[in-house]
Order: sequence, then structure tokens, then C-alpha cells
Amino acid sequence: MKIALFDLDNTLIAGDSDAGWGDYLVEQGIVDGASYGQQNQRFFADYKAGKLDIYAYLHFQLNVLAQHPVEQLHRWRAAFVEQKIKPWLLPQGQTLIQQHQNAGAVVAIITATNFFVAEPIAQMMGVPHLIATRPRLEKGRYTGAFDGIPTFAHGKIQAFNHWLAGHQLMASETWFYSDSHNDLPLLQQVDHPIAVDPDPLLQQTAQQNSWPIISLRQ
Repeated sequence: MKIALFDLDNTLIAGDSDAGWGDYLVEQGIVDGASYGQQNQRFFADYKAGKLDIYAYLHFQLNVLAQHPVEQLHRWRAAFVEQKIKPWLLPQGQTLIQQHQNAGAVVAIITATNFFVAEPIAQMMGVPHLIATRPRLEKGRYTGAFDGIPTFAHGKIQAFNHWLAGHQLMASETWFYSDSHNDLPLLQQVDHPIAVDPDPLLQQTAQQNSWPIISLRQ
């Protein structure tokens, strides 16, 4: 089975949905603007520098979900997608997804962004499979914890293998599109690693390994 994997943030969309969700919460007054906004920016800087503590970040981010009813969170999320995500959509990314689907490949988004934030974005793009860290739900409310493996760095390899087993799929040929050096572990595992509008370290690594480098931005 051919499988095409896509990173989400700054790959299929022209922005970071995780950081954008944090910005939206601040803008709407849902969280304390000063402290939450500063922490959100610090985590984003750590991510870009390749030193993100994914467990600390998930605790920070998922704690907000635990403080509000799911119905309210879904209303905020819908508004966030409309206001923040839709302007970031990249038509060339949608075309690339369609090309893989037309060629008979199974297409999946694999992202460090948690499932709550990423799910409506994947649905909007028509991508049927989403591999992302799942916030834990108990008795109809989020707990602030998560289930399974954080889909970040080396964790993406584990999460992908778990997803393959769960869907009883055997990969005959694999593609992975990403912008970030944080995804180098999985990029080095697939048959076709593709750097998409890459950060400097990924660009350098792609050039050294003769990986394709493409842009999905106009």
C-alpha cells in the first residue's frame, strides 16, 4: 500500500495551528493574555529551535481544554478555524493531496498539533486519516492528560507504526512532506522524504541528502 504522509503546520497551511490556537485564546480573553501569551510564544520558540519539551507543552496546552465544557470548546474551535486557519490554506497543498489520492495512495496528516485542534483542519482538507496526540476524554470532559504517544520528533515514527498496525496496513512505498527539522527522524525512515518550504536546518539536511525541496506557497 502506498502511503503519503503530510505534516500540517507550515507545510499544508501557511502558519502554525498550535500557536494560532493559543493566540486565539488570548485574543478572545479565554485565557490570561500576559502570562499565557508569553508561555505560548516561548514554547513556539523552543519548537523552532529544536528543544521543545513536548510533555511540558502538552500539559500547558491541554490544561485549557480541561477548564471548559466540550460544547463551548467546539464553538471556539469552529470560530478559530474560520478566522485563523482558512486564510492559511494553501491551494497547492490541496492539489498535492489530491494527486496522491488519485494515484491510489492512502493519505494521512501526521502532526505534533493535538487532535482537538487538528481534526477539523484535516476534515476541511478532505484528508481521511489524522495521526495526532489525543487529549483524554472522561465522562464527556477533557482531563488535561493525553493518551498514547506524543506525535513529535521520534514519537512520529512510533505513532505511524501504531497507526499502520491499527489499520492493518503494510506500507509498500511511503512519502513524507514536512517543513521542520523536528521531523527528521521520520523523514529519514520513509522512501520519499520531501522538504516543503523548509526551515534552515531541514533545508541544509535535504540538500546534503539530495532530497526534493518544494514550495506550496504562491
